[in-house]
Amino acid sequence: MFTNVKYAIIDIETDGGVKITEISIFVFDGEQVVDEFTTLINPGTFIPTYITRLTGINNFMVKDAPRFEEVAKRIYQITEGCVFVAHNVNFDYGIIGKEFKSLGLTYRRKKLCTVRLSRKLLPGKRSYSLGKLCISEGIEIKARHRARGDAEATVILFKKLLAIDSANDFEVINSFLNPRSREATLPPLLPKKVFDGLSEKHGVYYFWNKDKEVIYVGKANNIKQRVVSHFHDKKKREIEMCLATANITFTETGSELIALLEESAEIKRLYPKFNRAQRRTASNYGLFSYKDRKGIMHLAWNNVKMISQPLMKFYSVSQARSFLEYLCKEFELCPKYCHLQTNVSSCFHYQIKQCKGVCREEEDVEEYNNRVLEAIASISFETDNFIIKEEGKTKDEFSYALVLNGAYEGYGYMRKTENSITSKVYLEHLKPQKDNQDIRRILNSHLRKKPESIYYLEHKELGSLF
Repeated sequence: MFTNVKYAIIDIETDGGVKITEISIFVFDGEQVVDEFTTLINPGTFIPTYITRLTGINNFMVKDAPRFEEVAKRIYQITEGCVFVAHNVNFDYGIIGKEFKSLGLTYRRKKLCTVRLSRKLLPGKRSYSLGKLCISEGIEIKARHRARGDAEATVILFKKLLAIDSANDFEVINSFLNPRSREATLPPLLPKKVFDGLSEKHGVYYFWNKDKEVIYVGKANNIKQRVVSHFHDKKKREIEMCLATANITFTETGSELIALLEESAEIKRLYPKFNRAQRRTASNYGLFSYKDRKGIMHLAWNNVKMISQPLMKFYSVSQARSFLEYLCKEFELCPKYCHLQTNVSSCFHYQIKQCKGVCREEEDVEEYNNRVLEAIASISFETDNFIIKEEGKTKDEFSYALVLNGAYEGYGYMRKTENSITSKVYLEHLKPQKDNQDIRRILNSHLRKKPESIYYLEHKELGSLF
């Protein structure tokens, strides 16, 4: 299989983001280097000081260097027909692919990762970083963190790995190059058996780093499929997260709703590095309504400490404003009376026919107020006591989210054969969780999509609870 196969062994340096500042390519035929291309690249961006300290590449050095589009043809041609080899291959391959995509071009090559190959063929190392691996194998890196120095060291390392695998007819490399194998796309620190063991059902999954810290929590309708999408994502944050992932665990939930609720709760409990949207726990601003002297209902936001019973809570002014903009558009409300346009006699939206004219006394106040009430109702629960019933983890059970006295209590699972179900029974099977604005958003969104999943609790069912 390895007759006439060539390998393009590549290393790149970047501006700290997704723009290349230097690239080095060695074409290796399995025995010797037969071609080489190395060049600085002007990224068209400012290279931060910390990157210069790491690589030695500064803005002056790349000032007169070619842009990527000027060397793209050379990179494409020298790697054509070659297996793309790199240490942490998904990083280099992803960045180069993104550069080609910015030019409207597609770049595809077979891939091999020397980190994953080393873990298989040189087991038991304390670290598989290029620097430490080369020290343990007696490989000199002539210029660490420069593209040519690192690529040249990777050539020597790869030659050693080929020699080891040749004793077994290249069994490991064959398996990595098999198009059905996930080896080339998996993060370098993640064992394949961990990926193979992932569920394909609804659930919550956790990315762990080598220090056994949870760095990301996600939810999915198909856990394995969603995890794979992270590996293919070329955003800088996703690449960084995948490179740090050494283990993945999961919990099946039976339904998308429970997965969403558990994901939200776990993000707030664990505060993972790569979760941003729901990490915040303090809601500083609140939505409230009031009537002015004309009897017109206003919607506005203020510091949550100044509001006795906020209709909704937000982490920031921008989040509060964005939500009010949504309500304005959805219910045809007036931006002036939603405090989105201030110090105006009438709103701009009237001119573009997105306001019915309450600010110009052209719309009946009662009709306008009714739409405000509809907007408020859309973010409130219709009743104080209910469950949302969904599928369970097995055919014999169902899952539920419980709301009592207008507050979310948590979720649980019960057997479908359970008799005489009361609120007390729901509480006995409950996994308690905290009520917060993210949870309200999840529940209200679900109820808008699936109103048939709500089951109201009668007063007799509440019994001794109250």
